[in-house]
Amino acid sequence: MADPLYLSLWYSSFEEPEALTYMLSVLRQFPFSQIKPGVTYVALHPVSWNEATVLERKFSPGVTPEQAVLVASDLLHADYGYEFEGYWDLWTLNEADKKWSLEPRLVRFIAHGLEFDDGCYEQEGHIQIDFGLDTAFLLEGTGLDAEAEARIRYNIHKLVEFTNKIEKNGGATGRLLWSESDENLAQKLIARLQKVQ
Repeated sequence: MADPLYLSLWYSSFEEPEALTYMLSVLRQFPFSQIKPGVTYVALHPVSWNEATVLERKFSPGVTPEQAVLVASDLLHADYGYEFEGYWDLWTLNEADKKWSLEPRLVRFIAHGLEFDDGCYEQEGHIQIDFGLDTAFLLEGTGLDAEAEARIRYNIHKLVEFTNKIEKNGGATGRLLWSESDENLAQKLIARLQKVQ
């Protein structure tokens, strides 16, 4: 069963001026889609997810990480959540015709201010990256032929490479790749990788 997949990042300090600096660093490491490049959406949420946004901007075509962060930089508050959206290209199986195609997949980047949503950063990370459903990395319930193996391996490699770049260049002191199910995501990925080896 498919589950939402997240990467949570924690930092030794995440005061207002640092929040967007760290977000910019994360966005710079991200392999944006060749088909739909750049940051395509920025939203600022005050106090909690239940409140209306104080700023929303859509960009078509997408803008650079620097331009996106600049949009939010005038409204730095400890009780704000900062949301950015972009796409990356992953191999996707069309169930109808069983053909693979490289398609843009939405990724959400959220910076939680220290006072936002009752300190949700403690559980969800100062920065949380929402990759959407884990289907592109596990493709559970689908037979694995040579093409499927190559496509899954490509997607997993892209995920691992991105998380490694963040670890090396992003300044985070803690990170966790997780899903909403009780199953251990690392074990699921390892098991799936072993099936495609």
